Amino acid sequence: MTSNTASNTASADAALAATGDARPTLPGRLLANASERGKSVALREKYRGYWREWTWAEYAHRVACVAAGLRELGVEPGTRVAVHAENRPEWVIADLAVQGLGAQCVGVYPTSPESEVEYLLGHCGARVLIAEDEEQLDKALAVRDRLPELRHIVVIDPRGIRQEGLLTFAELEERGAASGDPLAAFTDSVAALDPATPAIIVYTSGTTGPPKGALLSHLNLVASASTFVGALGGSPSDEVLSYLPLCHIAERLTSVIDSVWAGSVVNFGEGGASFTHDLRDIQPTVFLGVPRVWEKMLAGVELRMADASRLKRALYRLCLRQGRRIAPRRMRGSTTIADRIVLALCELLVFRALREKLGLVRVRVALSGAAPIAPQVLEYLWAIGVAVREGYGQTENTAICTLTPPGDVRLGSVGTALPGVELRIADDGEILTRSAGVFLGYLDNPEATAATITEDGWLHTGDVGELDEDGFLRITDRKKDIIITAGGKNVSPSEIENLLKVSPYIREAVVIGDRRRHLTALIGIELDTVGDWARRRDLAYTTYADLSAKPEVHALVEGVLTEANQRLASVEQVKRFTLIGKELDHEGGELTATQKVKRRAIEQRFAAEIEAMYE
Repeated sequence: MTSNTASNTASADAALAATGDARPTLPGRLLANASERGKSVALREKYRGYWREWTWAEYAHRVACVAAGLRELGVEPGTRVAVHAENRPEWVIADLAVQGLGAQCVGVYPTSPESEVEYLLGHCGARVLIAEDEEQLDKALAVRDRLPELRHIVVIDPRGIRQEGLLTFAELEERGAASGDPLAAFTDSVAALDPATPAIIVYTSGTTGPPKGALLSHLNLVASASTFVGALGGSPSDEVLSYLPLCHIAERLTSVIDSVWAGSVVNFGEGGASFTHDLRDIQPTVFLGVPRVWEKMLAGVELRMADASRLKRALYRLCLRQGRRIAPRRMRGSTTIADRIVLALCELLVFRALREKLGLVRVRVALSGAAPIAPQVLEYLWAIGVAVREGYGQTENTAICTLTPPGDVRLGSVGTALPGVELRIADDGEILTRSAGVFLGYLDNPEATAATITEDGWLHTGDVGELDEDGFLRITDRKKDIIITAGGKNVSPSEIENLLKVSPYIREAVVIGDRRRHLTALIGIELDTVGDWARRRDLAYTTYADLSAKPEVHALVEGVLTEANQRLASVEQVKRFTLIGKELDHEGGELTATQKVKRRAIEQRFAAEIEAMYE
């Protein structure tokens, strides 16, 4: 860390006094934070077991130095700079530096294979790539001769790299620091920004084709920031853990957009397998979880409870039963005095300690988004005292659409329109939205842009849903994913899949049945929980495929399916299923980088298994 906090703060004060308050952009807000709360902590990173910190003044100074270094590499307004790294301070520093130069930052998922790296860097015409380490560098070097626009590669962690002529991130920052007064130059650059121009490019998941580059302007980002900070009451006292991919709009919203706007602290843990430990260390006040994260938490608790003493298991079951009984009233904010007494006892006996182990004992705002979540999972979380609210948005509207209002949680709904958002349902059931968050369009794809945004500013979301008389939105499914059976019935596969994935034994479920006489499913087991189940029964196995092939495991999943079918109408029931012998992944092409299923790829990869279910 640098030790010049006071001088950085003074420089920021002088810069703001000279240029006025440049808050219509995130870099402008960063400079304001450096001026107003320069000595307060802005970033933390767990490095070799210890947490190190940077203040807002230091944050702004590092951003300014990186911006100066990038300017020397030829980055100017309109230039694209790609970042290919896991979540870490350098990611967000580079993002804001690029934005402050009037250039556009493009994120590349750490799990992206060489072919996807080539496509993304080539499509956006990135001039500079900031790669995390040897692994990501090797992917870029393998395709560099097919990327004529790529001039420079900057490496964050150079350990193990023997390639000559590469610039490290530290050297880039040092060059910028030696360039004169980088903060003053950065402030001038920020003051000259046109807020209506593109600030970042976020590539869509690519579930039905190649990813498209969504252009988001500075105004889009500011609209998202002001909307969410206002709706959630964000403040400098909030703490968040950065753990979802920063390429995704959801994590960009948490770790950059909202945190800079609210002045809150962003924490970067060691990631990967250390996620649960990071969460316990931080105990964030604001936490956004995708459904997979919440489902994993539920499965983990059930796994630990299976190993607990008989007394602890009994107390847990008793308190959980009471929590579930009271949960509907907690969601509506209508608990009775008797409810509060019961909950206080449950808190003392079980729930507070449980939330502390989950890392959610301080959480003030808990959100679920990016994909539909099963109502049973939400009910469980409310039962143990984690008041999760669902939100709905997408890259193309900068995540601004709906949010469940506090005190009126309705299971199966994603809430009501956020301030400044208009919602309507088209004649074919598609959800349309209009707000200041609607993006500028897709990079070099005017046809897709015209098909997505109407002339009067309405965004076609691609989702099908219903809007009730109270303004609550319910999403049925992706428009392209709706199954029409041979009998002409419309079926939403995601609702059935979510019902199955509530089980701690099921990780993935893909429902099949378009133009067929009945539904079937490809199911992937959850290795940890099914493995534990097998060990308790002395059922030996070697690999994921071996465990999936066990008749006992097939019977276990069949029981889950039978129970789920009892909740479904006849046309929605899954008649047959197949356990797949591999874990779906991004590199294998079965999942997007955001862990969404690529249905076409799945149906091609498992075509023989699907046909066998219909013989």
